[in-house]
Amino acid sequence: MNRTVLWVLVPVWAACSGRPSTPASGGNPAQAGVVRYDQAEFAASTSLADPGTNPFTGNAKAIEAGRLLFSSMNCDGCHGGGEGWVGPSLSDGRWRYGGSDGAVFRSVYFGRPNGMPGYGELLAPQVIWQLVSYIRSLPVPNAVPTQSW
Repeated sequence: MNRTVLWVLVPVWAACSGRPSTPASGGNPAQAGVVRYDQAEFAASTSLADPGTNPFTGNAKAIEAGRLLFSSMNCDGCHGGGEGWVGPSLSDGRWRYGGSDGAVFRSVYFGRPNGMPGYGELLAPQVIWQLVSYIRSLPVPNAVPTQSW
């Protein structure tokens, strides 16, 4: 095989190999080597698309552990003790991304646009379930401070 054919076949093989490609030159240098995946696509391809049922539903010890974690992770710094502040209320029954235990789990695990960071790489699933248990145990406030979605 001559060199001209190799120069043509190597890029074609790379494009067809199914591997993510990165720009060899040009573009944003900070983005070189970064492969971005759509969150919905990633969620659908993992078991976290349906994380199952909360193993700690109604478990007082897990709810208390979730409360301590909620404080130590500074969740109430945005969610105002669960009633809402910069982040939305977690106790008013109004959920932008779904209020089931699984939906709340995915919000904590993956994060959400416009401010909610994902904690899936920092917290084990059992710990996230404890947070979910605490959040779901919050009483509805007398005055609901947020709008409905």
